[in-house]
Amino acid sequence: MPSSEALATRAIEILTDLVAFDTTSRGSNLALIEYVEAMLAERGVASRRVPNAEGTKANLMATIGPNVEGGVVLSGHTDVVPVDGQPWSTDPWVLTRKDGRLYGRGSSDMKAFLALSLATLPHFVAAPLKRPVHFAFSYDEEVGCLGAPDMIEEIAKTVPAPAWVLVGEPTDMQAISGHKGISSFRVTVTGREAHSSLTHLGVSANMHAIRLMHYLLKLSEDLASRADPASPFTPKGASLTVGQVNGGTAVNILARECVFIFDLRTEPGMDPFALLEGFFAEAKAVDALIKDRAPEGGVLVENRSLTPSFAPEPNGVAEAFARRLAGDNGPLRVAPYAAEAGQFQAAGFSTVICGPGSIDQAHQPDEFIEVSQIERGAEFMVRLVEMMSAD
Repeated sequence: MPSSEALATRAIEILTDLVAFDTTSRGSNLALIEYVEAMLAERGVASRRVPNAEGTKANLMATIGPNVEGGVVLSGHTDVVPVDGQPWSTDPWVLTRKDGRLYGRGSSDMKAFLALSLATLPHFVAAPLKRPVHFAFSYDEEVGCLGAPDMIEEIAKTVPAPAWVLVGEPTDMQAISGHKGISSFRVTVTGREAHSSLTHLGVSANMHAIRLMHYLLKLSEDLASRADPASPFTPKGASLTVGQVNGGTAVNILARECVFIFDLRTEPGMDPFALLEGFFAEAKAVDALIKDRAPEGGVLVENRSLTPSFAPEPNGVAEAFARRLAGDNGPLRVAPYAAEAGQFQAAGFSTVICGPGSIDQAHQPDEFIEVSQIERGAEFMVRLVEMMSAD
């Protein structure tokens, strides 16, 4: 086993390659998947894709070590968020090192974890592993954790029961024991176009959409007011925001269509559909109002994503292992964002989030990861190889 310094150096080399792949969620991740497949094949490790329905994207699974129970799943997503319109001072697709930082899209969220896993690959292969290490690299995490469920189902069906799952989201190499869930919805309001001076002849989709968005605004305020002061989350309780709005074609035309998308983030134990019951009733009432004047119109509410929350596990195996390897004796920590940890937990796996980099850098222009975080991640990986090889 090499030194952690050498492992960190190799991880940065691999991270350079990974950042160069534009794996923005709207596109394909297959070029990166092929790169990883080649690395695995070079070491004699078989891998398996779990593709999307169109075959344009894929999850990737691989196992190193004996085909027995008690292994660890190293889980990470391959996709990144867009750079469009962001004022980058470096090329987001070229890993740029300066002042102890590595700049590039996905450097922190979360290709550094993938790079560390791949840098450790030859050492996993060479080590006398007593328990297996499973790679589980997903697609479309950034747009609702859409890719992981099929892969998790395959793991549950085909892999001897792992003891724990490590989701390598950026946490400054500290264990995160819980996260909120996220449900997102697309609302399409359809009216009837007419000249804006002749409001009696048409139905403005925008005006009715505003009514629905106002309901959501009041609901978000109500949810905030009902938050449990003892909650470990920040912000406490459920939060709701309208993230996208697109409606109308001209200022003097009653809008035929308005589409808006909102998300609801909920703590463990909260039912998002129960919290939205009043909104669904309001949408049904507005649908009837529109149809009364424009039968071809109405309101359509579609559930885009439904990512479960991740609840802290009392005496959780995954958290105990991660804290031991990271040297983490800190307090219980939870996160306001959603990740794939809740999906693994829902499938019955003991799960923890722990990875290099800071979530504060995620999705930002000039995203970066501190070199020191790569080094800490390398130390973690060295200890993981030792632990999985021990009797």
